[in-house]
Amino acid sequence: MRAFASYAAAGSLLVMAACSPQVPDSAANVGIDGDPFAPPPAAGTTITGAPLVPPARVSTEPYQVSPAPRSPGSVAAAGTFSSSVPAAGSDADIARETAAALAASQSNSGIAPLQASPSNPAPQPGGNASISDENDFQAVSSRQSIESDAARLERQRAQYQQVQPVAVPQRTDTASPNIVRYALSTSNPKGARLYSRAGINLQARSKRNCAEFASPDQAQTAFLDAGGPQRDRKALDPDGDGFACGWDPAPYRQAVQN
Repeated sequence: MRAFASYAAAGSLLVMAACSPQVPDSAANVGIDGDPFAPPPAAGTTITGAPLVPPARVSTEPYQVSPAPRSPGSVAAAGTFSSSVPAAGSDADIARETAAALAASQSNSGIAPLQASPSNPAPQPGGNASISDENDFQAVSSRQSIESDAARLERQRAQYQQVQPVAVPQRTDTASPNIVRYALSTSNPKGARLYSRAGINLQARSKRNCAEFASPDQAQTAFLDAGGPQRDRKALDPDGDGFACGWDPAPYRQAVQN
């Protein structure tokens, strides 16, 4: 009975081994096949085996060598070259193009290029007569001295004149009224009625007649010259405060107080 059980277990293992998939060898074809200590093959021996790169993947296109890039100046002057110029990118081609570019620049500007050298003199800045040189000590000392400054100061002192204050001249023209004197002779504020005014449409007449004057000062002068402030035939002072067309005596009064 025990022997029958052993035969049955062995048969089951054989059946499972037959049904399981084969695991590939991960180390196959990796490394060196054969004896690593074997001597190398003799000269002329053909090596067999699959190539590392299939021949179908190797390109058969020829390798094209691109010419060296040219500078913008050489391209602009390329039209001056003859057909005997060597291949592009050569030293002779670059030398010819450089010479042509230099010749073109000289013919365009009319001034030969200055070769950079430590022995070249420093460039001189252009003079400008409109710029003062008062901050240049050498320039000032070349034309002025302490003695000349003292003499100039004495000439300026001799020309100095001090004007003494004098009294304000009195107005001699008495033909027209003096609005400044009138402003100082009054004390009532603007708008306070002092004189009676009678008539029809005084405000409309005042607005129409005041428009004939360029300023309130001219209106006040004409108002006083026509008999104001007691009389007002043109309705220049409809509120009866003695001031025509909005004229204000306050600035004159304030000027005297200050």
